[in-house]
Amino acid sequence: MHRLFVALRPPPAIRDLLIDAMGDHGDFRWQSDDQLHLTLRFIGEVERPLAEDLTAALDRVHASSFELQLSGLGSFDQKNGGVIFAGVEPRDPVAALAARVDRACQSAGIAPDRRAFHPHITIARWSGRRSREARSFLDGRNLNSPPFLITCFSLVESRLSRHGAHYEEVANFALK
Repeated sequence: MHRLFVALRPPPAIRDLLIDAMGDHGDFRWQSDDQLHLTLRFIGEVERPLAEDLTAALDRVHASSFELQLSGLGSFDQKNGGVIFAGVEPRDPVAALAARVDRACQSAGIAPDRRAFHPHITIARWSGRRSREARSFLDGRNLNSPPFLITCFSLVESRLSRHGAHYEEVANFALK
């Protein structure tokens, strides 16, 4: 089984800004450089034949390159934890690409994603109830960047271990 997702990878200078924005708060698990990405579509676990069909379907996605920029910090509370994230703007081109990716996933036999799409780059995770600590970390902080060009998206495999997730790019798809 392969645990897959489709993502945008920010360029090195933007990843440096994200790392600089991270703190040393012990209640959070900070993302490493190789974990910094914007998820376009989480796929989940699939067998190799479906992964190959998915790769072929994603190769047929046609979209133009576009610019993004980091725009603010925020947090999401989730069922048993949460995340601190960097927002991005403008949302329209990344949402349009995510919709195309979702349609490609469906054409390969993967069920549509029913969750609302909120483009962001996770910089930290927490377990349990830490929303108060997250608000305290975010209080008075902001993060913005100059625009950066998005020229491709990737199919990524996530391998989970007791030390966290390790991501490996499976395929890369150019934007026009």
